[in-house]
Amino acid sequence: MKIVVCVKQVPDTTNVRINEKTGTMEREGVPTMVNPYDLYAVEEALKVKEQHGGEVMVLSMGPPQVQDALREVVSMGVDDARLLSDRAFAGADTLATSYTLARGLTRIGDCDLIFCGKQAVDGDTAQVGPELAEHLGLPFIGFVRKIREVRPGYICAERMTDEGGDVVESSLPAVVSVVKEINEPRLPSLRGKMKARNFEAETWSADDVEADADRIGLKGSPTWVTRSFTPEPRGGGEMIEGEDSAELAARLAEKIRELGVCS
Repeated sequence: MKIVVCVKQVPDTTNVRINEKTGTMEREGVPTMVNPYDLYAVEEALKVKEQHGGEVMVLSMGPPQVQDALREVVSMGVDDARLLSDRAFAGADTLATSYTLARGLTRIGDCDLIFCGKQAVDGDTAQVGPELAEHLGLPFIGFVRKIREVRPGYICAERMTDEGGDVVESSLPAVVSVVKEINEPRLPSLRGKMKARNFEAETWSADDVEADADRIGLKGSPTWVTRSFTPEPRGGGEMIEGEDSAELAARLAEKIRELGVCS
């Protein structure tokens, strides 16, 4: 079974800086990490491999320093990785990003399962997974909390919903996005660390994946970020004390009336 996990390197900080002219993120000097949700996707891919055999490959898009993130997942047990890196990819929104990843997956070819985290912690859109499936013309199962069964051409999974959850069956290949409830990512092994130390992922440019120049990067992005900022911290709250729940409720109701929130 051939499994590919799409991962993203994200800022390890809440103080994200945006270039006022281009509307793109300024990455220089900003600490980074692997998107936490993607680590759950990597772990689930490794578990499926352990049960059914095959290989796990990771695919990412970003600047050359993303190699550090790829070494981290290789240390967990990933077999190989590819990096989509080209100045033409800069400034991509979710639509352009998913298109670019789809081109990379097309070059990899013959994937049985494509995993991704439910969302990236810097954008919080949860759009890349379903958009990726649409570009590839594949089924999509989102917010998966448990994979019940995988066999050639078939997957059965539980996914989270607003009402609780449901069970979904699908043909393979398919794209699956996972939530943190699905597993606990493993720590890197000594053998994995040794492999990752000198690992360098093969890098593909826009030309390498035959990407349409009008559909990548800032040019291919219908949405642009014009401003990003950290909200000002709110003031401290007020503690309400009482002997029991009835007294606390009465004092809270009185405070609400004083504030004019309700009559």
